[in-house]
Amino acid sequence: MARIFRDEEVTLEPLKDKTIAVLGFGIQGRAQSLNLRDSGLRVILGLRKGGKSWEEASREGFEVFEIGEAVRRADVVMVLLPDMAQPEVWERDIAPHLRAGAVVDFAHGFNVHFGLIRPPPTVDVVMVAPKGPGRAVRDMYVSGRGVPALVAVHQDASGRALEHALAIAKGIGATRAGAILTTFAEETETDLIGEQTVLVGGLMELIKKGFETLVELGYQPEVAYFEVLHEAKLIMDLIWERGIVGMLEGVSDTAKYGGLTVGPKVIGEDVRRRMVEAALRVRSGEFAKEWVEEYRRGAPTLKRLMDEMRSHRIESVGAEMRRLVFGRHGGR
Repeated sequence: MARIFRDEEVTLEPLKDKTIAVLGFGIQGRAQSLNLRDSGLRVILGLRKGGKSWEEASREGFEVFEIGEAVRRADVVMVLLPDMAQPEVWERDIAPHLRAGAVVDFAHGFNVHFGLIRPPPTVDVVMVAPKGPGRAVRDMYVSGRGVPALVAVHQDASGRALEHALAIAKGIGATRAGAILTTFAEETETDLIGEQTVLVGGLMELIKKGFETLVELGYQPEVAYFEVLHEAKLIMDLIWERGIVGMLEGVSDTAKYGGLTVGPKVIGEDVRRRMVEAALRVRSGEFAKEWVEEYRRGAPTLKRLMDEMRSHRIESVGAEMRRLVFGRHGGR
């Protein structure tokens, strides 16, 4: 079983009287900065001067510095920049100014795990990865609760790296729900595998194929949209709240029987075999190598695939149906 750290087990003491530099003021950066400050910790921001985020962070009352200067002042550096921007910023603005003995925190293990960022041996390298979007991280904290997080240690230069990671998790409110001990490899690989095979890739393709099948059989696309996309959220909400059995108990007996007997025939062992193939590409580093090269070329494949998705009929039908459901300004 996983080791889960609760709020009462963890202390903020390792971060007391230390300066925490949060690099990035996007969705996670803003939420984590505000939560850490509200937990009584000293937080500064490291941002690109003149950018929109600089003004926003200043309005929130933070001291804001250019990234290199923020790193130079910091005991703890939280790298909350977009994944693919991190290696360049690391080489240019972080590594030259990083103090020996500092703590470096990441919210995702991709760059460290796949060797795109190689921290010096004189620093602690940890990860605190909230399992929810930044808005939830902030809203749950303000309400007195928290979003769970994964915590990991890649490098323990001080002998207290896990204590530092857990203190960060407590500062952002994660230990109120639970901080789950993992590794950089496990977090990175499961995140990518889950995105590709289920959460983004798998779910998106399942919905598209269901829509295409119904339309090809002569059903109205508007009705097909509701059956395979709109109602997917209702089912996922039940699963999220109650688990799979709880969802089944919440639908009709007809839906139960049809789902349990036909579902495995559609999503069978051949699908699981391809999931394993995709997972092994992640574990070997093959996917990371492909994605880094794609990004360096300006992401032409990604842009083409996004254009194809925008032109899919489910998108035009969906825009009209969302206007029906949410009103004129609801949805895209």
